[in-house]
Amino acid sequence: MSEATVATPAQTSIPAAPAKGLAGRALGVLFSPRATYADIVARPRALGALVAVIVIVAAATSAFLMTEVGKNAYIDQALNSMEGFGVTVTDQMMTRIETQAQYAPYITTAAQVVFVPLVAVIVAALALAIFNAVLGADGSFKQTFAVIAHSYFIVALGAVFSMPLFYINESMASPTSLSVFFKMIDEATFLGRLLGSIDLFRIWWIVSLSIGLGVLYKRRTGPIAWSLLGLYFILVLIIAGVRTALSGA
Repeated sequence: MSEATVATPAQTSIPAAPAKGLAGRALGVLFSPRATYADIVARPRALGALVAVIVIVAAATSAFLMTEVGKNAYIDQALNSMEGFGVTVTDQMMTRIETQAQYAPYITTAAQVVFVPLVAVIVAALALAIFNAVLGADGSFKQTFAVIAHSYFIVALGAVFSMPLFYINESMASPTSLSVFFKMIDEATFLGRLLGSIDLFRIWWIVSLSIGLGVLYKRRTGPIAWSLLGLYFILVLIIAGVRTALSGA
């Protein structure tokens, strides 16, 4: 009679969780960021996320800018930006802006292809310098870059959400900024410009990125998020102040 073989703990192996696909990672960043970023850190892949984000943002933006409403909104946005910085718009400048509006879908697509990866590289380099060199962490550039690339899915969602509202409102003023809740405040004032610069999707992106960096570098999310949000608020304060000073409002 043969003896039964009893498996010991050393002989028993727990299969590793399967890697999330691109769609699963995109949804995970939105709905279960901590677990998703842990998967991204364990298996850092950035190319698919970057391509998906660029395609989504470029498609949403181009679809809007190809319409007459979009072209007119682009012109209005350009004029408001220039006047906000105290620039007097001449007839020649107006003609150039109108010409640019015809090519705006292609210009914005090219800008996405260039600036989305470039900003990710810059942010990854800064994160590595702060966490590895200053705080003694050991995350790799590949992991950091992958975390940042996947956090962009929130930016892509913001574009998909905003473009239909741009069309309905016939304006490129952010429909997700704090100014939406304070319609009584003149947008040409310092407070109006400040509220118009604080965007809810950007805040969500910063918090999500903070979660990802916390998972990667084994740090608490709170201090990272408050530090990044503080830098964001300082930046919008400076921009709002400069625009108000230049416009004489």
